[in-house]
Amino acid sequence: PNQLVERGVKSRWAILLDQFKDAMVIILLVAAAISLALGEFLDAIVILIIVIVNAIIGFTQEYRAEQAMEALKKMAVPTVRVRRNGGHIEEIPSPALVPGDIVLLEAGNLIPADGRVVESVNLKVEEAALTGESEPVNKKAVALDDANLQVGDRINMLYMGTVVTYGRGSFVVTETGMTTELGKIAEMIQDVEQEQTP
Repeated sequence: PNQLVERGVKSRWAILLDQFKDAMVIILLVAAAISLALGEFLDAIVILIIVIVNAIIGFTQEYRAEQAMEALKKMAVPTVRVRRNGGHIEEIPSPALVPGDIVLLEAGNLIPADGRVVESVNLKVEEAALTGESEPVNKKAVALDDANLQVGDRINMLYMGTVVTYGRGSFVVTETGMTTELGKIAEMIQDVEQEQTP
């Protein structure tokens, strides 16, 4: 389906608790307990400070990744106008988009999936959410010779989560959901491994 998939949403408490499940953290907590039992209060305090700082850093990274994923999901479009069944125009829910659908666009529309421009009438798209480029990009229905162009240089492609700022046009859907460029970013955010501080 044409939607960003979030794996295992966690509460803040679950994220915090996960910081203490790492084997190295457990070893450090045992070492702190042994230090306390032996009367080495300074060593125990230093070890506990390390564990707490590690938990704070890990929690912050994981919580920010969860928030980033939520922000990406909010970029989804609820409904889109498509040309299907020999030219019949209909409005469908964005998750129902499939590769091959022709999506109709006008100024103000969010792009609901990745695809190749089919028609362009002064079509300009703001791709800041994807490329960081603040200036709208002219999009055209042209063939490009270089298959290795960067995302921001592909003037014949549109990307999920970007916005039509001017003109109108249409595009054929080539990628949906997690296979879009935005979906790949969402996947990377979810795959961020926390580095545990020993």
